Amino acid sequence: MLTQALFDKLLQLRLPAFRDGLRTQQNNPQYAELSFEERLALLVDQECLRRQNNRLQRLLKAANFPFPAVLEDLDFSPGRGLERARVLELAQGQWVQNHQHLFVLGPTGAGKTYVSCALATAAVRQGFPVRYFRTSRLLPQLAQARQQNTFHDLLQRLTKIPVLVFDDWLRDPLTPAQAQDLLEILDDRFGQASLILASQLPVAEWHVCIPNPTLADALLDRLVHNAHRLQLEGESQRKLRAIRSMPHT
Repeated sequence: MLTQALFDKLLQLRLPAFRDGLRTQQNNPQYAELSFEERLALLVDQECLRRQNNRLQRLLKAANFPFPAVLEDLDFSPGRGLERARVLELAQGQWVQNHQHLFVLGPTGAGKTYVSCALATAAVRQGFPVRYFRTSRLLPQLAQARQQNTFHDLLQRLTKIPVLVFDDWLRDPLTPAQAQDLLEILDDRFGQASLILASQLPVAEWHVCIPNPTLADALLDRLVHNAHRLQLEGESQRKLRAIRSMPHT
């Protein structure tokens, strides 16, 4: 009865891993060889690890990545333009702590989305909340928020997220209204939070995709001076995967 009451109280205290570990210790006589402090330390470590894992899973789910992507699966083959040392340095997350940006550039199919999500996942593993957006879908959300008078609230929510990923950045030219909406986001994040921009356009061509030169200058001024860049090269990864999957006769 005492043991069950203890288990129930551990659940009430929201210590499920501690509870499971205690049950394991009771059923395994080898733990009797340990001191009370050693057994308690194991239970505390188990609870802490469970909470860390649960938080990681919550952050990954909230990030809304289009697919799982991790650094361990990156292809560093020669000709791709990915330097292992450079990527691993970025994976440490110092650029996030310094509120800097990251541009992942390259032709269609080069793997920009995967690399962006892998580095964003590395940031999540270090405890930084992240949100992924495809830019072509974010822009209508911003326009709708303006129409519904919820734009300010949306900006506040976005500002609280340390890392935003904008995929397919400037794939299509912006309208003045869209450029203004993005400028509002950049204004709130400047010196406060980070962006990952994945784009098939070279940075030198970004200016012409923004019809208002004044807005273009303002947007780029808040981006290019504080950004790391990864330039991907080589053939389309989709094409190469398709070739590898084709039956050979």
